[in-house]
Amino acid sequence: MIQNNLNKELERKIDLYLNGQLSQEQVDDLWSELIQDSYYLDYMKSVANLKAIIEEKKEKTKPTVANQIRKYAGYVTAAAVVIFVGVLGVMNYSSSNSTSVSPIEEIGLDIVRSDVGVSANITNDKIKRAIQLAADGNTSEAKELLSDELKNEDDPTLIAEFSITLGSIHYNLGEYNEAVINFTTVINQEDIPESIMEKGYWLLGNSYFQLDQLTDAKSAFQSTYDLDRQYSRIAKSYIDALNAMDEE
Repeated sequence: MIQNNLNKELERKIDLYLNGQLSQEQVDDLWSELIQDSYYLDYMKSVANLKAIIEEKKEKTKPTVANQIRKYAGYVTAAAVVIFVGVLGVMNYSSSNSTSVSPIEEIGLDIVRSDVGVSANITNDKIKRAIQLAADGNTSEAKELLSDELKNEDDPTLIAEFSITLGSIHYNLGEYNEAVINFTTVINQEDIPESIMEKGYWLLGNSYFQLDQLTDAKSAFQSTYDLDRQYSRIAKSYIDALNAMDEE
């Protein structure tokens, strides 16, 4: 009975998250719970997908301006979950070893759908264009665009943002050595926002993890944790798991 109550509470939190009704601190707490419960991680993805499908069906039956707005909101919710899951990565918790983890399979780019476009969170036109190109399968063109921009850019924040996007495209293509180079460029920039620096370390750690360079991965995750921001709790889970692997 207690377990059932706990699950119902977790379902309530997921519903609040999908409706944008949780604070950042509450979202962080939810992340910590979900990385330990693969069933409810899948549950959240299923609910988000169902909501998007329902909104799409409503839009088809009633093609009004209001329905167009609801359709867009549904896709944004689904995209938020994609990015959310991308951040969490694939957490392989088993009954025999509760500290086993894997690097994230894919880095979620800020894309909603091809017919909606790039998230409003992205303000740089070149990054928007690169993300859209990558989403459409034109990854070579996207990489070339970002590489050209990096050759002529002097602003540390823009260099970091271009490098994160380029590194993410490399990562999603399985080009982890190239991803390491780009994420290292991010963390080597000075006077950039901590949120960007933290993301650089987090993605660098996962890139090293993909290459089985676990010492370097753990160092990057530690730097992520030390910044004590959005990825801190997740990074701590990875650090603990890698430490446990060293002890086995």
